[in-house]
Amino acid sequence: MIGRWHGLVIDCPDPRGLAEFYEKLLGMVRVQEDDGFVVIGDAPDRPGVAFARVEGWVPPNWPDETARVHFDVRVEDREVAGAQVLELGARRLPGGGESFDVYADPAGHPFCLVAW
Repeated sequence: MIGRWHGLVIDCPDPRGLAEFYEKLLGMVRVQEDDGFVVIGDAPDRPGVAFARVEGWVPPNWPDETARVHFDVRVEDREVAGAQVLELGARRLPGGGESFDVYADPAGHPFCLVAW
């Protein structure tokens, strides 16, 4: 092993707002907050998801730019979870399949709600 996973950093225009969205979506808590950089996770000593302010942010153009990283979020009921993420500021994107629906977070990053 060369190293241990420390975190995933997501570029965005509003780190605080996007962190709040993912706190509610993933059930995580804020573990670090600086000007332009917010980290959420299970605990401060565990890997987390960070949101970093980027000036001139341009969201991915789904579905044309599909090689970007995205979250798959497992849910019990895709319809119920879909309504909840829309209330948080997500928007539905084209695509999906038998077991997943595609959404964009408030900054435009795609993520999937997955149920089996």
